[in-house]
Amino acid sequence: MDEKRFVIALFGLVVALLVGFIAYRFVAPLTVAVFLYYSTRRLYHRLERFRLPARVRAVASLSLIGIPLIGLLSYTVLLLLIEARRFIEQYPVTETVGAENSWVGDLAALSDPTFDGVMRAYQSGQLDPLIEFASEQATLLAGVLSGFALNLLITIVVTYYLLLDGSKFHEWLLTFDDDAVVREYLEAADAELEAVLYGNLLNVIAISIIAVVTYTGYNVVAPEIVEVPYPALAGALTGVASLIPVIGMKIVYVPLAAVTAVPSVLGDEVAALVYVAGFLVVAAVVVDTIPDIVLRPYFSGKTTHVGLLMLAYIFGPVVFGFHGLFLAPIVLVLALTFADTALIRLLGGDPEEVGPEMPRGQRRLDEF
Repeated sequence: MDEKRFVIALFGLVVALLVGFIAYRFVAPLTVAVFLYYSTRRLYHRLERFRLPARVRAVASLSLIGIPLIGLLSYTVLLLLIEARRFIEQYPVTETVGAENSWVGDLAALSDPTFDGVMRAYQSGQLDPLIEFASEQATLLAGVLSGFALNLLITIVVTYYLLLDGSKFHEWLLTFDDDAVVREYLEAADAELEAVLYGNLLNVIAISIIAVVTYTGYNVVAPEIVEVPYPALAGALTGVASLIPVIGMKIVYVPLAAVTAVPSVLGDEVAALVYVAGFLVVAAVVVDTIPDIVLRPYFSGKTTHVGLLMLAYIFGPVVFGFHGLFLAPIVLVLALTFADTALIRLLGGDPEEVGPEMPRGQRRLDEF
């Protein structure tokens, strides 16, 4: 009997190591999937009032988050291409970079960017330098695109089935319960992860709205030459960039200010740069600083300290890479919840007596 148990345990250990290796190999899409799961789960459950099937609710929840994000990124790339071509046409870029015989110059001379115009340019050989450049980088581009597609597919599939079967997985974990410690820890960690990660989504939405209003208001008072291009798009991108620690929204409104200043500098209207400086000040205060001070405490978790959460966002990408932006807060929540619940019981203490008190000046998501 003991030999059979040893063989079964050894087999289970091998399987666990294989699963762990696969999870480590795809830790980035799995981490993003967990983030999306907790960000959309509340919406998934609220759709029950419409008596929709579970699969329909899961698809609808993912679509309401994923489709706008993909559309936003696609629209951004399209606008960048349009604005780059307009900039090349308006200013002597080809002469500056010496691109008379390069594909940059050929694209600048492309007068009709429609499908028919592109086909005529292809037939005339105008796009040959671009095709040659793309062929030289085909291996790199194929690797990047295939890797992105694979990670995106894993993220969508895992998130979809977490929405459908997350409760079943939760109940399976509870079968290992011992003196209600596991149940208490899992329920506390689950609730805190939802509060923290769903709070991130609310923070993105709130900052996007603030940024759109701020950029639009700036365009009302600023001269046309220093207006912010596409304020609605720029505001939405600012909200998404708020997820990035330390630099955050600065990667949007600082380059945006630089782009806004280019026409006035090239047009020899230096006096208009005063408005650009004002834009930077307003963006730093109204869009960046005030929301971070006022909104982030509201949108933090129920028990996770805001300062520790900020440190997790800072150190996560440094330690784990880009996906550490999502992984580090998850690890922090799991560790703090374990310390507040299971660890105290395992050491023989009473969590009701020795648990940390919430700071009175710090508001929480449930209070909001």
